[in-house]
Amino acid sequence: MPEWCLRFGIVQLAKKPETNTSERALKPPATRHQFIASSRYADQLIALGVASGLHRVGVTSADILNRAREVLTERKSLGLHNEMQFTYRNPIRSTDPTSTMPNARSIIVGARSYATELPLKQVEQSARIARYVWADYYEQLRHGLAQIAAQLKKDGWRAIILADDNSIVDREVAYEAGLGWFGKNANLLIEGAGSYFVLGSVLTNAPLEPSKTTVKDGCGSCQRCIDKCPTQAIIAPGVVDARKCLAWLLQKPGIFDPAFRVALGDRIYGCDDCQEVCPPTVRHAIVEKPHGKTQAWVSVMTILNSDDETLLENFKAWYIADRDPKWIRRNALIILGNIGDASDEATQIVLKRYLIDREPILRAHAVWATARLGLNYLLPSKDSDPIVQDELNSLPSVRL
Repeated sequence: MPEWCLRFGIVQLAKKPETNTSERALKPPATRHQFIASSRYADQLIALGVASGLHRVGVTSADILNRAREVLTERKSLGLHNEMQFTYRNPIRSTDPTSTMPNARSIIVGARSYATELPLKQVEQSARIARYVWADYYEQLRHGLAQIAAQLKKDGWRAIILADDNSIVDREVAYEAGLGWFGKNANLLIEGAGSYFVLGSVLTNAPLEPSKTTVKDGCGSCQRCIDKCPTQAIIAPGVVDARKCLAWLLQKPGIFDPAFRVALGDRIYGCDDCQEVCPPTVRHAIVEKPHGKTQAWVSVMTILNSDDETLLENFKAWYIADRDPKWIRRNALIILGNIGDASDEATQIVLKRYLIDREPILRAHAVWATARLGLNYLLPSKDSDPIVQDELNSLPSVRL
């Protein structure tokens, strides 16, 4: 069953570990004691991960993540998750590695940079895509993790790869493995490299020596991320209110909160603002040319004129609630209202079509976009659906 998360889109639930008798009875190889004697084996696995394309690798124990459990539980009770699931769904499970592997002893954590130069817009009325989905950076991350897992299995240990998976709080284990510290924007800032990284882990029953102690805070008195958040979603250092966070509001189904539609600007998927102003990230990001196709912009008009099959294929790496492309169209209508050209005939034609769309959610956001562009003469006087009528009733508040 698919799951989803705030930053990294659609993922798959981790498979439950096999519990057959033969696997439980797996005996260690004769040389296993050599690995336990020192940290040499852990160092070899770290070196293998780096050689396989990971930019940072660390090791931590598979203990319960008590701090993360407390934070998830508290913020969920306060409603800060705004119905987000992922690791919030079951904090007990997502903070206990042994829920995935009962005899887990260690976690090897890997990080892969997704820092890439922003390409120029190819067409007008383009919408921005967050950096972490410009290309398939998780494919590169999983490749490095797979090499580590393969070596562990070759040596007689069990290994499970967890990447963008709701069975583990990946930033917390990365912190515990000494890769970085938690910034005031709640991202993990990797020491000497910033926060443009995707994270993943290899869970194993091998008793590995932890890499080092955790990294001290490197933010100091800086709070640029807090000041520059377009919706003031960072309500305290390290605390994000998902009720205001654009990255989550873009993924959440239903009516897009009117209070944040103008602030959305031209963002169609994700928001990088709190990272783009972060000094350690801006100064020290590991910039590499991604493998394969890169897409940082997408035409709003193309989205609004594409059929369902095309949208789902073009954005198959995105989280789309219920795999229903109307949520992409909803977001595109808001963006069209923010950046569209009211005098453009094609824009007017698209708005007219969506004002009579069979989906009330799309008619409602088309009403807002039309009024935002000052094209009120295109609007109907009333609508049979209450959510559309609510938009019509609120028109004075959105007129320029």
